[in-house]
Amino acid sequence: MKNTVVTIQQAKENGEKLTMLTAYDYSTAKLIDEAGINMILVGDSLGMVVLGYEDTLSVTMEDMIHHTAAVARGAKNTFVVADMPFMSYQTSVYDAVVNAGRLMKEGRAQAVKLEGGKEVAEHIRAITNASIPVVSHLGLTPQSLNAFGGFKVQGKSEEAAKKLLEDALAVEEAGAVAVVLECVPAKLAELISKKLRIPTIGIGAGAGCDGQVLVYQDMLAMFSDFKPKFVKHFAQIGEQMKAAFAAYSEEVKNGTFPAAEHTFKIDDEVIEKLY
Repeated sequence: MKNTVVTIQQAKENGEKLTMLTAYDYSTAKLIDEAGINMILVGDSLGMVVLGYEDTLSVTMEDMIHHTAAVARGAKNTFVVADMPFMSYQTSVYDAVVNAGRLMKEGRAQAVKLEGGKEVAEHIRAITNASIPVVSHLGLTPQSLNAFGGFKVQGKSEEAAKKLLEDALAVEEAGAVAVVLECVPAKLAELISKKLRIPTIGIGAGAGCDGQVLVYQDMLAMFSDFKPKFVKHFAQIGEQMKAAFAAYSEEVKNGTFPAAEHTFKIDDEVIEKLY
């Protein structure tokens, strides 16, 4: 079944949990699509797990468009959400609409995601008015890493928890179709999920959210630079890949690959005439 803004909202109303994973290329998107995942996030996390940056801040619009278009070609039924990179929307409402439009038109995304609460409500409203679905991102927002002073759980104090709830209600009112809650205490995320009409997608926010998202390299143990507390390794694909690479190297060096079954034949007479 094709996932759309309508089916995602229906899942929330029916109490059905939603699934989201990141993807940054065609072949991975195709596998995720075939596995029946509801949503793919083409995250600016590609800066760290694909491009090798220290954070997400260096990711450009061109990066996001390039990777989103590749993912969109592989996702037939999965709903594709593209991150709006740092400084693609913070500068003005006009820039936000233009860049969101580029992600839809050039990247073939079906929705865009941007970080922030009340302060970007006007941006969300304008993008939504341009017929572009918006997913909000609250809690630990990686593009605000320097302002937070590092990767820290958000909303732990009464004041911070109240602001997070108010921000969630504000982005819903502005027209967001879903909210990602990152590194938020589980009980607070559950409360926000109950108060919102739109779905919440948690990452480090507990099982009380309407859905969950993980970076696929994290959940497959492919990214070894660090492991966040909220990550579960569902398979040791990273170790399997290293073992396969090493086995390939060994067989090439000792001459066992390629074997006869991996090669193409030619008549001996043809070869003899070449000597």
